[in-house]
Amino acid sequence: MSDPKLTVLQLLPSLESGGVERGTLEVAGELVRCGHRSLVISSGGRMVEALERAGSAHITWDIGTKSPLALRFVPRLRRLLTEQHIDIVHARSRLPAWVAYLAWRGMDPATRPRFVTTVHGLYSVNRYSAVMMRGERIIAVSNTAREYVLTNYPQVDASRIVVIPRGVDPQEFPYGYRPSAQWLATWYAQYPYLKNKFVITLPGRLTRLKGHEDFITLMSKLKAAGLAVHGLIVGGEDPKRKAYARALHARVEIEDLRATISFTGRRDDIRDVYAASGLVLSLASQPESFGRAVLEPLRLGVPTIGYDHGGVGEILAALYPEGRTRAADTMALFEKVAAFVRDTPPVPDRPLFDLREMLDKTLALYAEIGVREQFSLIF
Repeated sequence: MSDPKLTVLQLLPSLESGGVERGTLEVAGELVRCGHRSLVISSGGRMVEALERAGSAHITWDIGTKSPLALRFVPRLRRLLTEQHIDIVHARSRLPAWVAYLAWRGMDPATRPRFVTTVHGLYSVNRYSAVMMRGERIIAVSNTAREYVLTNYPQVDASRIVVIPRGVDPQEFPYGYRPSAQWLATWYAQYPYLKNKFVITLPGRLTRLKGHEDFITLMSKLKAAGLAVHGLIVGGEDPKRKAYARALHARVEIEDLRATISFTGRRDDIRDVYAASGLVLSLASQPESFGRAVLEPLRLGVPTIGYDHGGVGEILAALYPEGRTRAADTMALFEKVAAFVRDTPPVPDRPLFDLREMLDKTLALYAEIGVREQFSLIF
């Protein structure tokens, strides 16, 4: 007898870019591949085309805008859950989770969908964030995320938490990957000063938490030490934080680092950028729940150094412990990076944090709770 087919609805603010968005597409694609029905609600974005091309249905609702108007979607979503015979509703962000929870709570417990949340971030601890703990099952993307839940929400039964680390596709990020000759020709035509330089890359949108200030301090010290390095800040500006981006550019100018640091803006060829780098950094000022921008270069075999806290510290401990450095200690960071520039420890090929494992565990969770068993109301 074949396994029953499920209809799964995922909710998130948008499908523009980012790790949460990519994970949503990956799970949606796997659902379709396994014969299930996949729906996603978001305000839309450039990733919708890929989602639909892979066989999922997308419903465009502005469900992530932080406004009381978002609550107008509660009765609409409750109707959709009934009419579309949704088996699993999976909320991946706080405001969509509130809409989903309020819609779900008002339904008959005997027939309503199962409710799943994923703790993708180490959110501020308050009533607004507490909605992510209301899932009948709570997916934590790392042990760091699990400990965050248990420490800050002690009323949560630990048995409801399932740790499913994010993963990368080894075909998309193969160990030892090198960019094509054509890509490299275009790259060096755009950035000719990178030739014969040790390239140090800091990926991430231009937001204060990503550690750009520490990166500029580091590059200034490396320049003063006479090392032939060039730093790349790879990431787009946050529309809400343009003043911060301007301040970063101004600091590079003031400290005469224009020949040492380049801003590339957002790049869609990040795999090639990683592979063309001598070193990738993760300098988030606060612990992160995971750290895809550390995992991806490491799976390619690119040396990576990161502040040893949160999910980044977990990944480095498992894949490349040589890359760990004390958080927010810019002198320790300089010393480690300078040592790597002179003699870089190789990255071993360790097939951990694999996309296949993440997808298998997620779909196994859906299958486990997808049967119409009785759950008690958590709160």
